Order: sequence, then C-alpha cells, then structure tokens
Amino acid sequence: MAKKGKKYQEAIKLVDRSAQYEANEAIELVKKTAPAKFDETVEVAVRLGVDPKKADQQVRGAVVLPNGTGKTQRVLVFAKGEKAKEAEAAGADFVGDADYINKINQGWFDFDVIVATPDMMGEVGKLGRVLGPKGLMPNPKTGTVTFEVEKAVQEIKAGKVEYRVDKQGNVHCPIGKVSFEDSKLVENLNTIIGTLLKVKPSAAKGIYIKNIAVASTMGPGIKVNSNNFTAK
Repeated sequence: MAKKGKKYQEAIKLVDRSAQYEANEAIELVKKTAPAKFDETVEVAVRLGVDPKKADQQVRGAVVLPNGTGKTQRVLVFAKGEKAKEAEAAGADFVGDADYINKINQGWFDFDVIVATPDMMGEVGKLGRVLGPKGLMPNPKTGTVTFEVEKAVQEIKAGKVEYRVDKQGNVHCPIGKVSFEDSKLVENLNTIIGTLLKVKPSAAKGIYIKNIAVASTMGPGIKVNSNNFTAK
C-alpha cells in the first residue's frame, strides 16, 4: 500500500477506529479530517446483510437528497417530438436521438446521467456494451427510463443519486461536500440510510445494516452508529 501523506496521518489521530460515532459527531469529524485544499466530496459506505448474487436480494434505486450533492449533473435525454421539447424546457443539457447515439459510439461521454423515454430504449439498448461498464445505462428502477421526462430531469438536477449494492454487499453514495453545513450533511445521510431501510428485501435475513462509514475524498473512514436511523 502507498504511504499516506502527512496531513492524512495527522487526521487519522483524531479518529477512534474502534468507536461508532453518532451521525452528527461523525460528520463533524469528517470535516475536521478532510486534508485536501479542494472542496472534497463526502461519501457514505454501507455494508448490507444481503446476498447480491440472489435476484430477490438486489438493492437498487435512486433518491433525491434534500440538500443536493454540491455537484450539478449534466443530463443527456434520449427523446423525440414533444418529449424532447419537454426535456429541453426542464433544463436537460443534451437532447436528441440518433445523433447522440452516434456520438457515444465514437467515444463522447461529456455527461453524467442519461434519461430515455421507453420508446427510445430499443436504440439506446444497443449502447449497452459501452454504457453498461460505466454504470450509465438508463434503468426503470432508478427512474431514468420514463415518459415523465420533466420530473426526471428536475430531480437529477436537484440532487438525485443512484444507489446499487455491489458484489461485496456494499452501497456507496455521495452525500454532499465538506463545505456543506453539518446539519445538511446529516440530513442527506439520514435520507440515504432511511431509504436503504425502506427498500430492505424481504428475503434478507439477519442483520441488514452491518456497518456504516463516512469519509471525505482524501480523509479516513469514520464509523457511524447504525441503530438510530429509521426507514423513510
């Protein structure tokens, strides 16, 4: 492992690695231990007691964070006719059909999220081999395959984030920036954990939320007490 920098070494001294902090204490520590000069992203990592190999234990969806993520997402919408006009009016950055499919095939990726109307998925689906590995494929479960284009674009712009359990049973999500007020980061954290509790698969047995940790981009992980969150 690469040796961590001096600032990181100083930051780590502030964290009791054996402790589980309350949400507000954890967020306070994240801000104190963010060593970089830039405005770091704050992320939460949640270990779930699910078996991701089983279809009935998949955890995937999207949620609008009440205070956004601090990053404005660039939205590409695949739509035609009235739905294309609706997307433009809602503030989509790029709207089109075959022209953008060709651009992506040629290696263009200047966007963060794709929304597609269901009638476009026949064509968009052909991009699966390039969009899939990057996690950019539109999906009905995350609200990105929909005829409600205006709502989808507005939610993404307002701070909608996708969550998906990985092969190890972990979910990673941004909850804002170090520059956010503590209360806003705590509220975003509560929203993410509350959503994960709400979508708990009925097939999941035993302890569902095994552990929670928050960290800034360059800072150490800080464990959070998982007992005080409620489903939202």
